Amino acid sequence: MADPVPERPIRVLQPFKEILPTTNPYITMLHRALEQTPGVEPLFFSYRRALTGGYDVVHMHWPETRLGGRTRLRRAARLLFAFVYVFRVRLARKPIVRTVHNLERPSGLGRGDQSFLALIERWTTLHIVLNAKTPDMGKPSVTIVHGHYRDWFDGVPRSEAVTGRIGYTGLVRRYKNVVGLVTAFRAARADDPSLSLLVAGKPSGVDIEDEVRRAASPDPAIALDLHFLDDDALVAAITSSELVALPYRHMHNSGSALLALSLDRPVLVPVNDVNADLAREVGAGWVHTFDGELDGESIHTALRASRAPRSTRPDLTARDWDAAGQAHLEAYRLALRLRRSHRS
Repeated sequence: MADPVPERPIRVLQPFKEILPTTNPYITMLHRALEQTPGVEPLFFSYRRALTGGYDVVHMHWPETRLGGRTRLRRAARLLFAFVYVFRVRLARKPIVRTVHNLERPSGLGRGDQSFLALIERWTTLHIVLNAKTPDMGKPSVTIVHGHYRDWFDGVPRSEAVTGRIGYTGLVRRYKNVVGLVTAFRAARADDPSLSLLVAGKPSGVDIEDEVRRAASPDPAIALDLHFLDDDALVAAITSSELVALPYRHMHNSGSALLALSLDRPVLVPVNDVNADLAREVGAGWVHTFDGELDGESIHTALRASRAPRSTRPDLTARDWDAAGQAHLEAYRLALRLRRSHRS
């Protein structure tokens, strides 16, 4: 049979309609890398394009973003369109490539949403995993590591690190345990009044925002900036911190950790095999871990360790974006071959 990989550039339907200032930088950098890679043509998403065709491969990151809505009617309509879309992809025998950012599905999804995600998983042809410790999910997979953010923030003004400042940046979600960080910081500051804490990022809902505000008040050593951060504000928050703390209850892939390392700030993260590999990759003194629930002593230990002599910058050469586009092209080619072999 003829090779299923077309001689022209492989047209890959992306999951987003356009690149906006608020678009996840990982998505933006990947899209730019694909645009600069000969042999692949990334296409922006629209339901017209999704239903009429003209693409060879579908690439998904967070399929649940096709769902949701402010009203019940809007949520129902989006769910219906999502099902029609994925059935159209299946009928057209187009391979689905899905990047596995998280091991668990988001909480709070309805039965229809869960059915949609189950269908996506069932019909996925190839997984792209971001680290080699991702467990076998029953489908072929390739590893393409999460790229760094150095190029993204090149030229953005940086702040001097404030001695004793612990920083948290990123979306404030329940599993990220920001309230636990505030509690641990209070315990650490009881032993060292020179410490301060900055929590900067947009909460995922009113409830979690209220919980963080209650936990942090009243304490003049805790500063809250609970809004979406543009690049200037994000870089200022991270680089003004002596240590970036990410007290997640579970962490498999963390763009926030790579972001802080890309800006040359050490991180405090949960102990696991993925973070152990990251620590070895970037060099001593940059990745510090805590076991179990974050506490004050873990913060003190990480601060002391981060002040020890270390390299000028963490080693992130393995995460250059130059190779990311080519690696994704090879993944798309593999997905096409796998899809064709299933038809044979």
